Amino acid sequence: MATVKPFRAVRPKKGMEEKIAALPYDVYNRKEACEVVKNNPLSFLAIDRAETSFDDSVDTYADEVYAKASSLYEARKNEGSFVQEDKSIFYLYELVMNGHKQTGIVGCASVDDYNSGVIKKHENTRAEKEKDRIRHVDALSAQTGPIFLAHRRNEELEAVKESVRKTQPLYDFTSEDGITHRVWKIEEATANEKIEAIYDATNAIYIADGHHRCASAVRVSQMRRDANPAFTGKEEFNFFLSVLFSEDELRIFDYNRVVKDLNGLSADEFKEKIGECFTVEKCPGSEPFRPGAKGEFGMYLEEEWYKLTIKDEYKSDDAVSGLDVSLLQDHLLAPVLGIQDPKTDARIDFVGGIRGLKELEKRCHADCKVAFSMYPTSMGELFAVADAGRLMPPKSTWFEPKLRSGLLIHDIERA
Repeated sequence: MATVKPFRAVRPKKGMEEKIAALPYDVYNRKEACEVVKNNPLSFLAIDRAETSFDDSVDTYADEVYAKASSLYEARKNEGSFVQEDKSIFYLYELVMNGHKQTGIVGCASVDDYNSGVIKKHENTRAEKEKDRIRHVDALSAQTGPIFLAHRRNEELEAVKESVRKTQPLYDFTSEDGITHRVWKIEEATANEKIEAIYDATNAIYIADGHHRCASAVRVSQMRRDANPAFTGKEEFNFFLSVLFSEDELRIFDYNRVVKDLNGLSADEFKEKIGECFTVEKCPGSEPFRPGAKGEFGMYLEEEWYKLTIKDEYKSDDAVSGLDVSLLQDHLLAPVLGIQDPKTDARIDFVGGIRGLKELEKRCHADCKVAFSMYPTSMGELFAVADAGRLMPPKSTWFEPKLRSGLLIHDIERA
């Protein structure tokens, strides 16, 4: 059973939320982050990416960067840009993107549930990527970016959410990228108790997005436990900031691939080789090919789009081997292009579907030779992989819209 609890959020003072709320720290490179903070010094990115306070001579991961993040956070709280709730409550967070609406419960999930497997993952994490957020959370004693969790639909919970939606939101704004964000406080004691009880009867919760942030929060918790041998398990550092959504509201976008060369093959040799496992059809016209079903792939090669379809004999019912990302990896990227480990091979790159298929053409005109458009992984496939205790290949899912950082913060020591 899952433990999800309310918390005393640190949040922007009413009226400052639109300026402060920021996209996750890892969607920007350093140059982009600096530009965002230059244009909007109040952006939470100034704290999430505190290297923006320094010139390029200071390393992104230097000690002074994390010290600066901590001092900025404390200064913003002291000057009144942030306030802290006087009691522990849940929140409702709704995002609307191009007419699509998804609404999640904001609370704190249990580190012990992550360690025991009640909170399930579908992706490996890399220690070097975790290290930065470990240091950031530890320096601030706060979790500033929520973990994106999913669970199967619960009608009781939907009724609670619908009731809260009828009240006046705490925040209601549209960000520069056109996404509307609404946050409600759930102040009624019976509603908070019901939410806790519903999650207590839930036997599985899934990490949709934020595996590295989650692993980092868990690591900081373990560090605090090690430093406090008499910990009770009720301390705030035993929990991590999360937004929990019903799986039927979520959308996974395609996560496409671009490759820098054809592994020494000519275009004709390459097409002949991939024809062993895929049917290859040239697409009429000049529009990019977007796969319409599982087992279909688009390919952009030498100014032309092709439709690839995996042959029946290479399909699989296995939770991992049957994924489209696995079919492409196992029957084309590895055997034909020689990309054995897409996590480390510099010849392959990944393009989130939010950028559109024209971005694949752009990359092939710039630094790549061939591109592949993918059919999105489904939530059912994600659940099946996680339930089997298995892991997806890297870059299998791209979730949109992205949760904002800085809207609701979990102080892990003083909350």
